[in-house]
Amino acid sequence: MNAVAPSVAAGSAPVVSTSRPLALARWLFVVAALVVLMVAVGGITRLTESGLSITEWKPVSGALPPLSEAQWQAEFEAYKQIPQYTKVNGPAGMTLADYKFIFFWEWFHRLLGRTLGLAFALPLAWFWVRRAIPAGYHARLVGLLLLGGLQGFVGWWMVKSGLTQDVKVSHFRLATHLLLALTTLSALVWTALDLRATARGEARARLTPLAALAIAMLALQLFYGALLAGLRAGYVAGSGWFNWQAWPMMQGKLLPDGIDWSQGTAHAFLSDPYLVHFTHRWWAWAVVAVLIVLARKVRAAHRPASVAVHAAFGTQILLGIATVMSGMSLWLAGLHQLVGALLVASVVWAAHCLGRARG
Repeated sequence: MNAVAPSVAAGSAPVVSTSRPLALARWLFVVAALVVLMVAVGGITRLTESGLSITEWKPVSGALPPLSEAQWQAEFEAYKQIPQYTKVNGPAGMTLADYKFIFFWEWFHRLLGRTLGLAFALPLAWFWVRRAIPAGYHARLVGLLLLGGLQGFVGWWMVKSGLTQDVKVSHFRLATHLLLALTTLSALVWTALDLRATARGEARARLTPLAALAIAMLALQLFYGALLAGLRAGYVAGSGWFNWQAWPMMQGKLLPDGIDWSQGTAHAFLSDPYLVHFTHRWWAWAVVAVLIVLARKVRAAHRPASVAVHAAFGTQILLGIATVMSGMSLWLAGLHQLVGALLVASVVWAAHCLGRARG
């Protein structure tokens, strides 16, 4: 909304501000929604083992999928050279039709990334030229643009780890890729909320100690969730629909057999599928306890944010339990990752509300 600011000197003409903080906030919320969608599609890409189907990074020409049978055969032949095909999918009898299915999810994931980049860069340039960006936000918006570009590089860095020696990508690189996406989502939501406050003439929020603790604990939980996905550790709990041995127990025990401590404690906590799954499963309850406190702190003045946090973590817990009890159902696991992104957005919302109330 345009505003007329008072003149700085007697007799001077009024200075008309062209900043449009509310318009920028709405734009950033749309971009944040695209990030949530991309995280969800990334989860499906991972669950369908599609992430290594495109063996080259072509930022421009790769926007188009193969358009002829010869191009499809060339892509398939390139895929046949990597360990995932020679050791897993090739012996299993993968056909070109099977390959086209996994190619679609990886291509769609990358297409969303390109779309997201344009959806951020082009409006940013327009707002910048129109001088619609309020003072103090230029560097932050450029930082968000750089985060998006970095995500593309990290995505390819992750894919490269599975093209030569392993049948899957590095679980550490996968965790980096996911956490960077969720960090970008958090920064988008926080900046949009700050811009909305600016439009109302309010001060920006600050990060309180309680909010910082909640975000840090949630980040650790998300890190372990990414490690679990990268290690395929969801399968170690058991299999079969509604298997009570898979939750709350793991293979019938609280602490499962099979944890490999031989390479040290750090290796076990970061790379052993049994211990990674166990840690992700039970650290969740510590995160829930802190999120309840956070939600209660903002309930009186910002009830919608409180409700959003409760709804998100409650749904996420139920989806996590259902996922392992189903033997890693694709659609449940995909929903689990989608709601994880929504949980991040809701916690940032509540943290921002608390930071305004205490600011």
